[in-house]
Order: sequence, then structure tokens, then C-alpha cells
Amino acid sequence: MTKLVLFDFDGTLADSAPDLAATANRFRAAQGLAPLTYDALRPYASHGARGLLKVALDMDTSHPEYNRYRELFLADYAANMTQLTTLFEGVDELLTRISDHGYSWGIVTNKLEYLAKPLIEHLGLATYCSVTVGGDTTGFSKPHPAPLLYAAKQAGFNPTDCIYVGDDERDILAAHAAGMPAIVAAYGYCQNDPNISTWNAFAVSHTAEEIWPVVERWASRT
Repeated sequence: MTKLVLFDFDGTLADSAPDLAATANRFRAAQGLAPLTYDALRPYASHGARGLLKVALDMDTSHPEYNRYRELFLADYAANMTQLTTLFEGVDELLTRISDHGYSWGIVTNKLEYLAKPLIEHLGLATYCSVTVGGDTTGFSKPHPAPLLYAAKQAGFNPTDCIYVGDDERDILAAHAAGMPAIVAAYGYCQNDPNISTWNAFAVSHTAEEIWPVVERWASRT
């Protein structure tokens, strides 16, 4: 029986941190603040505007101006999100291998649809992607299982025939809640997180190339 491999987007398939970091530093410049290093900003890329506004401007969701700044951040990012973003090394080959073996693959991201879909198209992923679910597609975002369950249903698979790959603990929690095994993409933005081993994932992959053997091992057991 064929399988469905679902992926997180930022930090798993795409290295979008350079464009997100650039937006964060433009906001710092507008406040008269010196830019932060890329290494300081990169770990927050998986958390989108919320995480980057926190590290760049020390602004969290309780700040009275948070919603206004979030909208401004997203507008700036949307205008510039294809400048530096690329696929991680080995992702093209991984997706080709999945398809060549008769499996399907899709994307479940917390990125809003209006940002995710154009970027997925820009990176050449849209043609063979079986399903794309954004953070606002179901009304829930990860770690809620709804986006993963919706993706499986839309692609025509039972959750037991799906595996999810992500680089954040909430990805693993969402997969577990949806009844899917999970692979940690440890080459992504969680790579310095010392707690990865406590996430109880099916496997941890340190490169995109390591993911396919794990998928094969999982598929052989189901």
C-alpha cells in the first residue's frame, strides 16, 4: 500500500530563515537599533512573526502594538520572501525518491496560506505536492492535530499510512496527536535544541538525505 509523507515547510523543506531574518533586521533599523546576527535570529524562524518580533524588538503578544507590528512584519516579509529562501540541500532528491517509489508527499505548515502557497510555487514544489495545508486552513495550527488529519483526508490516506517530518517540537506533538509517527529534521531550526531526544520521535535525521531510509524502515513495519 502506498504511503503519504507529510512535511513541515520552514526549517524542514525550505530554509526561509534568511528572508525572515532580513525582515526582522529591517524592523530593528526602523527603531534605530543595530542589526542582530543571522545566527541570533535563525533559531526563531520556525516561530514566524511572533518569534522574530520577540527576539528583534522584545515584543510579545501582550504588547498593545503587537497586532499592528505583526501585520507590518508580514507585509514586509510577503514582499521580500523569495529573495534568499532556498530548499535545504538534498530536499529535491528526497522528494524525487519518494515519488519514484510510488509514495505521495505533502506539506503541513503553520505559515498562513497566502504566504505558503506562493513560496511553495516559487520553489518548484507545487506540481508534485499532493496537499498543502497552511496555519489557517483548518482554523487550528500545530501542535493541534487538525491540520495533519485534514491533509491525510484531502490526500486520500488514513493517518496510519502517514508519517510527518518537522523541525519543531510542536510538529512532533501534532503528529503524535494525529496518530502518525514523526521524524525530526534536526538540520533545521531546532538543531541546537538539547531536548530533541525527549520528543519521542520515530527517528532524528541530521540531513535531508537521512530521511528516505527512515521512511523505508517505517513503511516496512506498517
